This record gives sequence, C-alpha cells and structure tokens, in this order.
Amino acid sequence: MTIYELAERLDGREYRNEMTPIEEERAKELGFVVVYGYSDDNAEFRGAIDDEIGCFDGGRIYENGDKYIDAVWCESEFTWTYKTNIPHAVFNIYDDEEKYCRGIVFSTKENKNA
Repeated sequence: MTIYELAERLDGREYRNEMTPIEEERAKELGFVVVYGYSDDNAEFRGAIDDEIGCFDGGRIYENGDKYIDAVWCESEFTWTYKTNIPHAVFNIYDDEEKYCRGIVFSTKENKNA
C-alpha cells in the first residue's frame, strides 16, 4: 500500500469515524502518518506517530528538521486543512454532508511509497 492508496481509502469518511484500529495499525507498520482535525482545537496523528496535538486557531503542529506541518483553521471551504513541505497525499473528511477536514498522509520512511 502507498500513502496515496491509504488516502484514497480514507477519502469521504465521516468526522469521528476517520480510521479503524486495523487501519491505524497497518499505517504504523508501513511507517505512514495520518493527520486530521478533531474538534476545534486538536490535530490527530495516527499510525507511525500516535498523538493528539492542541492547535486552537491553527499553528505549527509538527517540525522535524526542515520538515513541518501547519494546521490551518477555517481558511478554505474546510474547517481544517494542513500546509506542509512533506511529500503527502490528501483525503477529505465530512461532518454529515459538510466539508470538515482535508487530512494528509505522509511516510516517515525516505521512500513515501514504501
């Protein structure tokens, strides 16, 4: 599985049902990290990184050397989006039929398609 295939699988999911425990475990095994918004003040990291990061109104939520992820609150048609210089794939999460989050999947391994 690639980051693109995982993002495609997650695309269209509902808020609070973003990933199954099996998908989280598989992402961890592959070295993939899935990032998506939760509530109005958190970013969820699942897979190779398992964490919840406070980001009320947005801000930098991940930094590793020159790589970063910024959470962006309400600057587009989605409540949460992410700006990053890390190679990644995107997926959309909905809250009922409303666009809620444009999440990302990236790899912790050098080959993002690992």
